[in-house]
Amino acid sequence: MARWYIIHAYSGFENKVRDAIISEADRLGLSDGVEDVQVPTETVTEVKRGKKVQVERKFMPGYVLAKLNMTDDIYHLVKNTPKVTGFLGSGNKPQPISEKEAARYFGGVEEAKAAPKRDISVDYEIGDSVKVLDGPFASFNGIVEELDFDKAKVKVSVSIFGRATPVELDFEQVELAK
Repeated sequence: MARWYIIHAYSGFENKVRDAIISEADRLGLSDGVEDVQVPTETVTEVKRGKKVQVERKFMPGYVLAKLNMTDDIYHLVKNTPKVTGFLGSGNKPQPISEKEAARYFGGVEEAKAAPKRDISVDYEIGDSVKVLDGPFASFNGIVEELDFDKAKVKVSVSIFGRATPVELDFEQVELAK
């Protein structure tokens, strides 16, 4: 019976590991033991050059999920795949995860999107003078350049050594300057 396993891979090589496992299984005639190999991703909206862009981002960087009929051959196929450091589990024994847990990795993104966003209100706006309350720039004053309500972040231009430097902070880290 096929079970889901979490494979630890070099960060940034998850897609190559997925493709290598599938192609090596085909080459060795073990494709019946490899039911599915997935890299959990989520679609996020980023602002690039002033435009909102939909981008695929890895939900679990450095990990690949695979539904495998675990045999010695399948174990060695995955373990000997380049850029794979091993399975999640204790010692040399891969630990399978439940279907429910696997569904959470694939469905968790949709659940997070469906969750109600908290209502955020701030008493400053773009162009206002604010004071940084905590962090490395505590007690510095600056001018609000951007407000990102999705991430609850504010970009403040702070004068450091006579130069205006943009600093990204949480909404709670700044207050309207008096």
